[in-house]
Amino acid sequence: MDKLTLNYVWERIPVVLRRTGRGQRLRVRLPFAEANRQWLQNDRRTSPIWIAGKKYWELPKAWFNDFIERSLAEYGKVYVIQPYREQEKCSPACQNATGHECQCSCMGLYHGAGNDGSWLEVSDTFAARWGEQELACRLMTAR
Repeated sequence: MDKLTLNYVWERIPVVLRRTGRGQRLRVRLPFAEANRQWLQNDRRTSPIWIAGKKYWELPKAWFNDFIERSLAEYGKVYVIQPYREQEKCSPACQNATGHECQCSCMGLYHGAGNDGSWLEVSDTFAARWGEQELACRLMTAR
């Protein structure tokens, strides 16, 4: 993303980083307004924390859905950055196959390759594994 586009996002569209680790809080960037603290707090007892050096707010994880709904109502858009892990699906029958015919959802990628221990075999017909945790970004818009 070039600097002009990034500055446009920072100045006009809220961004939330949803972190999932124990004790980690949401990180939120809002377009500047004097009343941002009050808007984020929304009459709750807990106050949002301003991280001045990084220029973002930290909020409790429990505020995520409310923050999204109110951001969509106020700004019409919000960027959500969140961790995800891609799931791969195959079957032990496919992984242990000896012929060339494959009708599995892996489309032959793991056909005859065996299980290297990274697959969770749920049944004789289904195995799954998850990739490394990565970050995904999506733009949510109000309807």
